Amino acid sequence: MFKSRTALSAGVKNNNMLPIPSKFFVTSGEATSKVSELNAFDQALLSAGIGEQNLVSVSSILPIGVKQVERRKLPMGAITHCVLAQMRGGEGEMISAGIAYAFRTDGQGGYVAEGHMHGTQKNLKEFLKWKMDEMAKLRGIELEKINYKTQELSIPMDHYGVCLAALVFML
Repeated sequence: MFKSRTALSAGVKNNNMLPIPSKFFVTSGEATSKVSELNAFDQALLSAGIGEQNLVSVSSILPIGVKQVERRKLPMGAITHCVLAQMRGGEGEMISAGIAYAFRTDGQGGYVAEGHMHGTQKNLKEFLKWKMDEMAKLRGIELEKINYKTQELSIPMDHYGVCLAALVFML
């Protein structure tokens, strides 16, 4: 899924043994199911365009030089690294899930924060901003504009529901 490339990052040279993604896209989805929470999750992944991949959860670092691209169709069964936020719920609940991402102003990569809650995407965005601000503060750096991808779902009676958002890394 990743290609190796030589890069200098914080004084450590990539020795071509560490895969570094060069692209990413963001996506989101939601779904309800009368059958089960798992079926709602599967359908939400399909609506986000990542339901036919083998997802591997990774932490929240955007490498130096990575570029955002439009959502792509990925090959069935591909090992797909992503930062995934998901929220599951039951009838009558309001749920939201999302990610925030931003690059450092010094050009040294960036960060991703994921979150989920029982509540609105407006409240979730406030929480995600707080997380991103804390990440910058801990590192003593400044971030460019924070971008968000959130999903909100009001689950109907007699249904399970899932909403999700993902930042998907690619070659």
